Amino acid sequence: MDFSSLVLIEKDKETGFIKRELGSFEVNEGALFVKKLYVLDETVHMYFDTNKNVEEWEYSAIYDLFNTEAFTEKGYVLEEDLEEYNPTYIIKFKYEDDYDPMKKKIQEVVSLIEREMNLVFEAIQGKEAEYQE
Repeated sequence: MDFSSLVLIEKDKETGFIKRELGSFEVNEGALFVKKLYVLDETVHMYFDTNKNVEEWEYSAIYDLFNTEAFTEKGYVLEEDLEEYNPTYIIKFKYEDDYDPMKKKIQEVVSLIEREMNLVFEAIQGKEAEYQE
């Protein structure tokens, strides 16, 4: 699947319903990992996961080895969403009502996601026995 853009929507704080579209942002293939993107109470929430079902041992290995510092050192808040079947994270950052800075942030985050997901899948290779104990 070729990705060309992600659409950022605003959710109503009281109802959780969509209020309006805030913009469409051109992104790279890293967007395949993004599952949700919205603004709630002036904060952007971007949910992303592995973009494929993982085995039980991979689930633990990914959470152990995923480089969260790649995000936090750039000022993003990163949380784990343990309610999902596959490893899922939520990135949060302040919404700016200026298209270009938002475009840069969204593109940066999507690129980080792609890079770090590829790296963590490389890092867990050969570790199945270690995580099945």
